[in-house]
Amino acid sequence: MKISNSYFLTYKENVKDEDSISSNLLVRAGMIKKTGSGIYTFLPMGLKVIRKIENIVREEMNNIDSLELIMPSLLPEEVYIASGRRDAFGKLMFSLSDQHDRNYVLGPTHEEMFVNVAKDYIKSYKDMPLSLYQMATKYRDEYRPRFGLVRTREFVMKDAYTFDKDLDGLDISYNKMFEAYKKIFDKIGIEYKIVKASTGAMGGLLSEEFQAISSIGEDTLVICDNCGLSTNIEICECIADKAKKESKKELELIPTPNKKGINEICDFLKCDIKKTVKTLIYKANNQLYAVLVRGDREVNENKLATLLGVNEVELSTIEEDISVTHAEVGFAGPIGLEIPIIVDNEVMNMYNYIAGANKTDYHYLNVNNSDFNISYVGDIRNVCENDLCPVCGSKLVFKKGIEVGNTFKLGDKYCKSMGLTFTDLDNSLKNPVMGCYGIGIARTLSAYIEQHHDENGIIFNDVISPFDVELIVVNTKDELQKELADKIYSNLKEHGIDVLYDDRDERIGVKFGDADLIGIPKRIIVGRDAKDNKVEFSYRNSNNKEIIDVNNIINKLS
Repeated sequence: MKISNSYFLTYKENVKDEDSISSNLLVRAGMIKKTGSGIYTFLPMGLKVIRKIENIVREEMNNIDSLELIMPSLLPEEVYIASGRRDAFGKLMFSLSDQHDRNYVLGPTHEEMFVNVAKDYIKSYKDMPLSLYQMATKYRDEYRPRFGLVRTREFVMKDAYTFDKDLDGLDISYNKMFEAYKKIFDKIGIEYKIVKASTGAMGGLLSEEFQAISSIGEDTLVICDNCGLSTNIEICECIADKAKKESKKELELIPTPNKKGINEICDFLKCDIKKTVKTLIYKANNQLYAVLVRGDREVNENKLATLLGVNEVELSTIEEDISVTHAEVGFAGPIGLEIPIIVDNEVMNMYNYIAGANKTDYHYLNVNNSDFNISYVGDIRNVCENDLCPVCGSKLVFKKGIEVGNTFKLGDKYCKSMGLTFTDLDNSLKNPVMGCYGIGIARTLSAYIEQHHDENGIIFNDVISPFDVELIVVNTKDELQKELADKIYSNLKEHGIDVLYDDRDERIGVKFGDADLIGIPKRIIVGRDAKDNKVEFSYRNSNNKEIIDVNNIINKLS
């Protein structure tokens, strides 16, 4: 492609409304353009990279005999009502009505639709295993789109689904897909961790995530370097501290004027934060709950939802908080509450602690768990960095990750709800078991750039670079240079080499700056050595330069 007669647009300055390195560089390099919040146009060069990532994914899917199809994104709402997931997605789904007042949604994910397709084919155990996949656009009304392509409202996902007659078959299908995913991300060149994760709204038996290590990652990964534990913080088990056992002391109500936060209370009472318990009011399925964790801990809402057997929980409103505590926010405590009380395992090991008194400007000293009724006990807090590993007891470390892929063992949940059955060997009717597997295509591109860039721009590898090589002519007004560059360009194209030819009448500094920004891995520069039929050859990620004969270019690129 010759730059002089192509859509080519770059920016020298950083983009003001992009909040990640990857999105800033992609916009500056003329690969994407923001259309709206969480909505992007892929410009010609950016689309070339996306297509290369898709083709890597497609190749590995085909290698494990997964069959490609494509489904609509505009779907009847009743599909998600039938599976029981319409309420679970809630406002995350874009919804609309047609001119006949029939309700539709823009699909955020396609489990139900794949089951419908499988129902037409699967009648007997002989029809499985079955593996299907698509590259399709998904829509999610994200409350806060951020980090460019990492969290958007419209995105392309490769989603695959397997159907097997039993769990043993699912294990085989799952492992095939799992190994294919490792090959995909290895080929693309992403540093990643595979972590156990929550099944969330998907449900099922097992969830694992492929997390690209990145400082902008929205997920916190919990790693044990000793035993290899890798898990998402959402589900990481906590080892509860055990306080030294004490005799029960007399409960004491004390004034704490305007001291609402835990740190304020500790400063005022000159006490250790580990002797405090905070009470937070949560809501789940329109029921309010009091949740107790140690003062220096944070509630893990995923664990809390799992304990209560609900899809999600949320903090109460100020009005709801006051209605159950009869006090200003900041003075909630367990004693005297008339709602269910949930206590973290760690609090069960505490004695004579400090907690709110459900009375404005007052706290209790010497609270014990026998002072109130407990409805639930469980591990409901977030693990902390340097906590002990629940497997081997070593110290845990945290890393941030961008989820680029996920794999689920769904079991028979969706097949049951959608009425998919098959006749087994003994003539009984059974539900197939499913696996679900996703890769965010654009998110993968962002994760790659977050890991592969420098102060000058993107550093692509040979696998996903938009072009194989960039050809730059130093001085287009020098007939010898221009003639040789044109000849090299034609020769490269004849040999099937995809080349970006910077033939613009621009200063060489501008050309080099754009070349660094775009990040094509190999570079050929036609300059003053053209008179000797020689060119300069270099790599984007190296300062080394080599003068080679024009006749050796094809071999060098090979």
